[in-house]
Amino acid sequence: MMPFPNELLPIVCVVGFHHARGPELETWFGVEDGTDPAADNDWAFLPFMALSDGAHISVEDFSYFTLRRRHSPSRPASSAFGISCTRQMDASHLLHRPADVTRSTVQKAVVVIADNPRLFGHLREKLSMVTGAWFAQRDFTDVDILKKFQESLIRNLHDTEDTQDLYLGLSLRELIYEYKHQTLVLLKCILLQPKMLFFGSRCERLCMTQFSLLSLIPLLLSHLDDCASPDLDAQAFDAQPPSSLKTSDRASLLAYMGLPLRIFGKGSLFGPYTPLQQLDVLADHDRTKSYMVGSTNSLLLQQKDRYSDILINLDDSSIAISSPSLRSALALSAADRRWIDFLTQTVTSTWDPKNPSRPSTLAYMGSEEFIRLQFEEYILALLASVRHHLYLVTLPSNVGPQHQSHIQPTHNLPHSIQDFNQDWVAYWQSTPSYALFLRTTDAHLFDIVEPRHPTAGALTVDDIQRRITQQIATLQLDSKVAATRENLGRHLVTGQKKVSTTFEKLWGDIEAIREAQRKKAEAARDEGSAKGTLERRNSVASSTEGSMESSSKAAAFSRFSTPSTPDLAAAQASVTAAGQKAGAYVSSWGAWAAEKRKGWGAAGGGWGRGYGAGGTDARATEGHRSPGKKKSREVTGGDGIGRLDA
Repeated sequence: MMPFPNELLPIVCVVGFHHARGPELETWFGVEDGTDPAADNDWAFLPFMALSDGAHISVEDFSYFTLRRRHSPSRPASSAFGISCTRQMDASHLLHRPADVTRSTVQKAVVVIADNPRLFGHLREKLSMVTGAWFAQRDFTDVDILKKFQESLIRNLHDTEDTQDLYLGLSLRELIYEYKHQTLVLLKCILLQPKMLFFGSRCERLCMTQFSLLSLIPLLLSHLDDCASPDLDAQAFDAQPPSSLKTSDRASLLAYMGLPLRIFGKGSLFGPYTPLQQLDVLADHDRTKSYMVGSTNSLLLQQKDRYSDILINLDDSSIAISSPSLRSALALSAADRRWIDFLTQTVTSTWDPKNPSRPSTLAYMGSEEFIRLQFEEYILALLASVRHHLYLVTLPSNVGPQHQSHIQPTHNLPHSIQDFNQDWVAYWQSTPSYALFLRTTDAHLFDIVEPRHPTAGALTVDDIQRRITQQIATLQLDSKVAATRENLGRHLVTGQKKVSTTFEKLWGDIEAIREAQRKKAEAARDEGSAKGTLERRNSVASSTEGSMESSSKAAAFSRFSTPSTPDLAAAQASVTAAGQKAGAYVSSWGAWAAEKRKGWGAAGGGWGRGYGAGGTDARATEGHRSPGKKKSREVTGGDGIGRLDA
């Protein structure tokens, strides 16, 4: 079957990695003999696009990229789209090892170039199987399987083009499940045409995410002819307002509403995977005003402020917005939050980890078709609301003063653009996409689609609760508390060890002190015992006192030391003498106390109590006397002191 004049038949090529020259083209399939599409179209960066940075760390990886086709007498310059499958194998496994293979591994990529990226979703699986089978031969000189693969692409080209809904990218359910409300933020960001930089270590996931977001804009994947270079603008030049409308025809309705929005055109670039060799194009501010590109090289993270207005890091699911005006425009309104929360909850409640692309209920709610329809409804409502707002703003200048009093103020409208964030609308109105939308749409398209947010309404308590719940979930308190708990436990164990070590050292010091005191007490006891025995032989009184002192000392240090074997005869004699002396002493003191007690009884009728001997206080107090009638006096006699209260 002969191709159309502007149609690019799928062609296949092989890109290999040379140890000295780097990535290079090796073979073309599906082209006329003697022709080189890379030289004819200036595809100098094709080898670097096919073999992405970091592809060597994976057994298999895919790269998606865009190429600029030069104009010809029959067609203007346009875009081409490439997909490559990269694999590697041990060089020792080759049946015929070429002389230029000097490294331990061989890395090659099989590339397919077509004029429409919508076919890539169907093409990816075929390319993976063909590349795996070619490597399994262990002989890269046998390319018959690649020739047959390219011929099959041509035979099946028109059959696959007739298939509907061939969308490329990650599952939308996975996209919403992972990014939640940020999915809507990224979609609205694409419409504003800033400099968007996607980063990820896996090239396939990097490219899939970008295509998934673009597929949310109806019909856009089929109208990317001007995306490969900032110099292309053929679609905008030929764009005209629709001359008719058939509401029963979805394609006619979408075209009447200005879809697809022209995101890429003059000054814009789309590169799902962009190698470092193209950085000079991104840095050319006079030529490149906006772009959406992806990179697997971490060097761009260090220069994100230079090369991006917004950086989407897929490895940690973070979004960094460096432009203050863009940050204000991308803030979601209460209605936006309510709308995306509904989608997120629908996807989460029907999530099936074993099959993320389908709802666990196998129902329509939460399916891929349901999600696409919701985004289509949102975008149509957005376009109608903006057109309606513009109509109301320009209406007073087109009517007489007698009718202006009947015009409802825009800030009181139930269908106000406030529900879509007025800062976002103002930002969008400064873009080339909006200018083209304004030129190619009818001023009254809001008569076809109601100019109202799908979840319009004022802020409610449910919105506040939902926002608080999301903020708490964003803080990831559970993981942080778990980490804090783990750190606390680790510190407690460390502290327990330190406290145990300290107490062990302190107890050792105490034991050393007690041992020293025990030895000192033992020496003092022996010395006191010898002195006591000598004194008891010379004087009974001195012996008694010495014996008492020795006994008290021995009792004080009894728990620290173990007494040695005593002299029983000497101890018995000493105790007998001490008992006789103590009896005489107590008898004399008792007689004296009886005489004094008689005197106290005669004087006041009170009672006394005495304590002590040898300098110990003795006090007598009268009890139960009324306040103010107490008198006291001290009485000294013998070895005691007594106090009388009269």
